[in-house]
Amino acid sequence: MGETTSKTIEYKTSLSGVYYAFGAFGLWAIAPIFFKQIGYINPIEIVVHRAIWSVVVGFVIVVATGRTGDIVRAFTTPKLLFTLMGSGALITVNWVLFIWAISVGLTLEASLAYYINPLLNVVIGMVLLNERLNRFQFAAVVLAAIGVVVQTIATGSIPWVAIILPTTFALYGYVRKTVDVGPVQGFVVETTLMLPFSIGIAIWFASTGQAHFATNTFDTLMLMACGPVTAVPLILFASGARRLRYSTIGIMQYIAPTGMFLIAIFVFNETVTVLKLVGFGFIWLALVVYTYDALSADRRERAKAKKHIAKAL
Repeated sequence: MGETTSKTIEYKTSLSGVYYAFGAFGLWAIAPIFFKQIGYINPIEIVVHRAIWSVVVGFVIVVATGRTGDIVRAFTTPKLLFTLMGSGALITVNWVLFIWAISVGLTLEASLAYYINPLLNVVIGMVLLNERLNRFQFAAVVLAAIGVVVQTIATGSIPWVAIILPTTFALYGYVRKTVDVGPVQGFVVETTLMLPFSIGIAIWFASTGQAHFATNTFDTLMLMACGPVTAVPLILFASGARRLRYSTIGIMQYIAPTGMFLIAIFVFNETVTVLKLVGFGFIWLALVVYTYDALSADRRERAKAKKHIAKAL
């Protein structure tokens, strides 16, 4: 009876985790539609308000859930504060570039970036954490590299958006893994550290007559909405990640770039040539290899865990 109850709870937890993760990746997938609506606004002003209103949303959630301890500790620990300042800078660059890419019609390149991201995490693990690549991981990285080369040939220039976007996000993830702070609390600290600069830049935009905020209702509400648009999927992701296996999250993360890819073609009518599709094909093949390796590793770990439990009994 006890075992059945335990399995039922585990099933419900996993199911809720799927809902949370699907919500996060689904919202990230359709984010280009939101930012396209304000594509005429300077990306820097959008990021400024994204940071300002994210602080508001984040603080409300942290206070409501009683998780303020990490925030106090971060602001009273210089090393922790400096690290979060670095991660905040990385995510700021990522935000600016992503919003700019959407506004100038490079949503396809942005989707390519987030397909590449998990493979770049493997490379960072090798370079910064001295992790060895197995043959499947090595093959996936090589296939992804070929895909980027094909994309370069297809566009006639280096797809730097598809390189810088995943690089900044992967480095952001690496830095955040090194700090002992909750995901939401860390995000609040990062955006709070950006707040003085954000407010200063917002004032500069207003003083030079370039601001869209407070000039009309639509722009003002859309810029304020940047807060929940940023914070809500992040919180859903954090909630889902706590309830699901890493391999499950790894597979579900492809929802976001796939959504962006489809939106770029069918909603924004961006041009996709045969050669571009070939480039994407190499990336998709790389992800198939990567996913197979991740699932195989997950199965091996679960088998080992079952053996240990059986021996203990």
